[in-house]
Amino acid sequence: MNFNEKLINLRKSKGLSQEELGAELKVSRQTVSKWESWETLQYRYCNLFNRVE
Repeated sequence: MNFNEKLINLRKSKGLSQEELGAELKVSRQTVSKWESWETLQYRYCNLFNRVE
C-alpha cells in the first residue's frame, strides 16, 4: 500500500473530508487532494531524485 492509499484510508476511517483533514493539518483541501493523488507524488519523487543525482 502506497502513502497516498494509506492517507485516504486513514482519513476515511476517521470520517474526515479532505477539507476537514486540511483544517486539522493547517493546509488547504487542495494540498490534501494532491497528497492523495498518486500521480502528483510520482512527479514529486521523480523531481527529487533527479536533483539528488
